[in-house]
Amino acid sequence: MSTPVTIQRRVEDYLAERRRLGFHLRHGALALASFVRYLERRGPQGPLTVEVMADWARHDKYQRGTPTTWARRLKLLRPFTRYRQQFEPRTEIPDESVFGPLQERLTPHIYREQEIVELLAAARRLPPPGGLRPATYETLFGLLASTGLRISEALALRDVDVDRKLGVLTVRRTKFAKSRLVPLHSSTLEALQRYRRLRNQYVAPRPDTPFFITTEGRRSDQGLADTTTHRVFRSLCRQLGWVDRGAHDGPRIHDLRHTFAVRRLMLWHEHGTDLDQAMLALSTYLGHAKISHTYWYLTGVPELMAVAGGKFERFAQNPGADDD
Repeated sequence: MSTPVTIQRRVEDYLAERRRLGFHLRHGALALASFVRYLERRGPQGPLTVEVMADWARHDKYQRGTPTTWARRLKLLRPFTRYRQQFEPRTEIPDESVFGPLQERLTPHIYREQEIVELLAAARRLPPPGGLRPATYETLFGLLASTGLRISEALALRDVDVDRKLGVLTVRRTKFAKSRLVPLHSSTLEALQRYRRLRNQYVAPRPDTPFFITTEGRRSDQGLADTTTHRVFRSLCRQLGWVDRGAHDGPRIHDLRHTFAVRRLMLWHEHGTDLDQAMLALSTYLGHAKISHTYWYLTGVPELMAVAGGKFERFAQNPGADDD
């Protein structure tokens, strides 16, 4: 008689298989680890049921207490339950009927130009004056605002990835296990070069040296940590007293990426650019897996709803004609 496989082992096998396919699963792995701890506290319960999973979803550590939060937590378990069901057929798979339909993407906070100026100025004032820390965060946030990189992509940059001669970044094996080249505006490249010269006073550069480094309580040749970067960003937001204009808990670092995309689409629209033709270029530049993720901005962001509405009106008036 074979020994039953533990839930922990099933989770480990599932994560290993998905990661071999190129998925990072950072949030999913954290959720599954929390779910395993919850099951271990409950003790043996028999088959994995939707009732048990829903009870775990309601125990949000931040105690937001909203069906939307619970639905998002429950959604993180769904791929794993499909995987587990092939080994343990009595495993149930949760659906939207538990907490209601989940809005896939919430409206982001689109930064005004003045807000980005204020953010960079606040980063420049971080202690110690004239040190590497304020320059690191000012340059990092400026890069995110001017290129639309994901924060994970920026923090993963190595010295060799910033090509001064060609004026491009090499973004390696990103969210969807793909690499891409990101052309830089001359002003962005100049800012990166200024930071690199200052950084080289603190660390002897090698090709694999993290581009953005920290001198806070750790070796100076180590890159910035994601958690530390988000903590500094939230602190600056509180200092600036920003009022959230999105549907999240507040302005986020990731909203700099959304802002870049929206501003580019608005600029193209103002210049009369064919948006349908330009979408593919923007989707490639941002590293989207599907072009539909790029088209979402036309309907998911208030700033672009008028553009989408205008496209529909022109189509309705003359459905056989090409429009922008």
